[in-house]
Amino acid sequence: KPSMIHALSRADLVVAIGAELEVGWLPSALASAANPRVLPGQSGYFEAATQVDLLEAGRPADRALGDVHPVGNPHLNLDPVRMAAVAQALAGRLAQLDPAGGPQYRERASAFAAKVDGRVQGWQKQLAGAPGVVLYHRDGLYLLDRFGVPLLGTLEPVPGVPPTARQIADLAAGLKGRRGVIVYAPYQSPQAPQRLAQDLGWPVHQLRLEPPADADGDGYLAHIGRWVDAIAGPR
Repeated sequence: KPSMIHALSRADLVVAIGAELEVGWLPSALASAANPRVLPGQSGYFEAATQVDLLEAGRPADRALGDVHPVGNPHLNLDPVRMAAVAQALAGRLAQLDPAGGPQYRERASAFAAKVDGRVQGWQKQLAGAPGVVLYHRDGLYLLDRFGVPLLGTLEPVPGVPPTARQIADLAAGLKGRRGVIVYAPYQSPQAPQRLAQDLGWPVHQLRLEPPADADGDGYLAHIGRWVDAIAGPR
């Protein structure tokens, strides 16, 4: 949209989720904006997924090295520990672009990380012994892995391909007699999750993948809390 290009032409920083989630439109918009400050490889371009990959590998978080994230699960925003790492990296990038505000950026990132650490301990206890989850798509995998919650299956046999009635029946047959919960996103069809929930007698939850656009750090933690409450399952 022209409004996007106008905003990009004036921007000091672009933050992208990464994992090619924006590949269909952002490169074209950046080229049209003619703003070299925010091109990949420059300090004004920050890709969250790549930042976490680089930090976890013990390498400097610098897209100028030519690192790309062409494949993979972009939903790292459902892992609060990784998001705390993203916040720390983003604070460092903001401090690079605005040195005068550096101490405040880093202070806020550290405060967010401390809140995450406090909540994670409680969530770990809440999810101890969680029965497991069937996801529509593997979008919640980062959160399940963080807390050791089993992924019992996915309704989507292939990403982007809706399940057939036979596939749902086969999944239900393999899970008969087990406990678990089913989770799907608002943009995914409710028919398959509801059918599987009916067959198994399991609770089913529709959960957003992202917090509201105007959410702050506390809003993000509340968003993760809703996921934790759902996948903890009935006790």
